[in-house]
Amino acid sequence: EVSTEDPETAFCTLANREDLNLEEGSIHHCLYQFTRNEKLTETNKLLCDVCTQRHYGPKKNISEKKYVYTNAKKQMLISLAPPVLTLHLKRFQQAGFNLRKVNRHIKFPEVIDLAPFCTVKCKNVAEGNTKVLYSLYGVVEHSGTMRSGHYTAYAKMRSMNNRLPDLVLRGQSPQASETEPVKGQWFHISDTHVQAVSASKVLSSQAYLLFYERLL
Repeated sequence: EVSTEDPETAFCTLANREDLNLEEGSIHHCLYQFTRNEKLTETNKLLCDVCTQRHYGPKKNISEKKYVYTNAKKQMLISLAPPVLTLHLKRFQQAGFNLRKVNRHIKFPEVIDLAPFCTVKCKNVAEGNTKVLYSLYGVVEHSGTMRSGHYTAYAKMRSMNNRLPDLVLRGQSPQASETEPVKGQWFHISDTHVQAVSASKVLSSQAYLLFYERLL
């Protein structure tokens, strides 16, 4: 689906991306790379229906494969901030004909701001807001190799987030000003074994899946 956007705001975000601390090996760096502006040139040019009609006129014979391709820019941004944000980290890489597990630690915060990765016209963000904040409440960790291993989880026992029903059921934008993580106790779950742990222990884990709930 092709939509016409104001060229002045088509690639604009809610917050300035250049102000980010893009430390390599951080979740911010991963999100920045995933949402970076890409140039489509040469063999990656975009098929342009408008350019084709302008060059060849109205298309009458669809068997005539005469198309015009043009240079373009592409950027993937968030247009609707979810009530629950799930981040899935790619924990494997190609090594010749084999896949290899990536055990590198990726830094992730307790509170993350998605505004630098949201389009300036994000649908469920209140006008004037330049922050889209999420608080961490769950982590899935994998230990082992590509052939075998074990999944464990970190979960935060906390009070109910009363804003989630508004977000999920009614699509209302939160207006609160909290910037701190939701208070609660972290637990490490491995099969039937459950143990209370500190937030620092959670933040040092080899995260595979991250779960955040929206604050603002």
